[in-house]
Amino acid sequence: MGIISHSWLDVAGMLGFGVRIRRCKSIARRLAVGVLLTSFMVVLHCLSTPAAQQVNQQKVTVALSCSHHLSQTWVHNLTNYSQSRTSLSGECVPTVDIMFMKTHKTASSTLLNIIFRFGEKHGLKFAFPKGRNDFSYPSPFLCSHVKDFQPGVCFNILCNHMRFNGHEVAKLLPADAAYFTILRDPAELFESSFHYYSRAIPLTWGIHGDGKLAEFLREPMNYYTPGSYNSFYLKNLLFFDFGFDNNLEPDHPLVERGIQTLSQRFQLVLMAEHFEESLILLKDTLCWTMEDMLFFKLNARKDSSVSRLTPALRAKAREWNGADWRLYQHFNATFWAKVEAYGRTRMEQEVKELRRRNAEMAAMCIEGGGAVEAGLIRDTDLLPWQPVGENSILGYNLRKNIDPKYREHCRKMLTPEIQYLSELGVNLWLTRLWGWLKDTIF
Repeated sequence: MGIISHSWLDVAGMLGFGVRIRRCKSIARRLAVGVLLTSFMVVLHCLSTPAAQQVNQQKVTVALSCSHHLSQTWVHNLTNYSQSRTSLSGECVPTVDIMFMKTHKTASSTLLNIIFRFGEKHGLKFAFPKGRNDFSYPSPFLCSHVKDFQPGVCFNILCNHMRFNGHEVAKLLPADAAYFTILRDPAELFESSFHYYSRAIPLTWGIHGDGKLAEFLREPMNYYTPGSYNSFYLKNLLFFDFGFDNNLEPDHPLVERGIQTLSQRFQLVLMAEHFEESLILLKDTLCWTMEDMLFFKLNARKDSSVSRLTPALRAKAREWNGADWRLYQHFNATFWAKVEAYGRTRMEQEVKELRRRNAEMAAMCIEGGGAVEAGLIRDTDLLPWQPVGENSILGYNLRKNIDPKYREHCRKMLTPEIQYLSELGVNLWLTRLWGWLKDTIF
């Protein structure tokens, strides 16, 4: 009996050892993939930035701002547009020179689609990136990041992801171009960023289990090191996107100075939580039409991938992202002041009309009337970019029996950013190479 028991113990020990070996191999594989992934992202970053570094070293001189003449030319070329609005000699003229500062995880992809459609419809000149869908982010923006840039060349629209650099941006647009951007509650933004980029942030790889976000916020400095690879996604991402130091404490004088700088530069700051009201203010500011503002929500996540924030977690997220919280509070106040100036009753009526028009478009364009999971999207041209190792971003299927005269318009409203950029002539070889590697490994 003792011998049998001893034999079973030996077998059990061997089985346990085998399990440990398999676990070690699994961890080793994940580590190897992580190292490969990080190395590739570093290489991509290096490939996309040497030209900008060279420009800095050579100190290329460019005009302080481009000529305003081109802007007026584009206004006259707006197809059947000026006739539908106040005449060019009147007070309300459609704004065609715009800078949209596209912030991360703020419904900015939906806004980008609106801008793409407006610019394409009226033949406006976009300042696009080279080889990728952003301007060498997270490096600060330089004019040399722009496709076909030459000193003095003027563009109408600048709208892709960048790390904002106002001095460089001003060289590409007329002096009276409209600047606008969009913010989101830093707690919700942090949750979204943490989910979307976690596999690209080595600092988070050591957090295990289902409650990764809660564990991180329990003691952030156990997992956060300033300046580490992609660490900016984890702290004050808005402040970082606007070109400031994301590791500043909220009471640091530079935080208030940064907020005031943005207040002077941006005519309108939209709020993701009040997206429809934001579009009405934008329509009024730019003198665009309601048709220009129609949208379908793009780049949204399926509910099962969203971590629900308790009041305690929300408070911790806002505290951890203190500079962003101060930024958000300031511009939330200015936003509602603009709503009051616009008129509450008028705003309610306009939002109601926007929703009615959007519902009509959804019924006409979208199969089933709403978004579906990535695996159910039939047309790859309508498949949105997915986070590393996941398929959590929703998309749409185009209805099959759309009236031919509306089909192209419907398709453009449903087209994700990457595919739309390709249609507009942007060579996305770096973005597509990264996408191929991402999908192949994971």
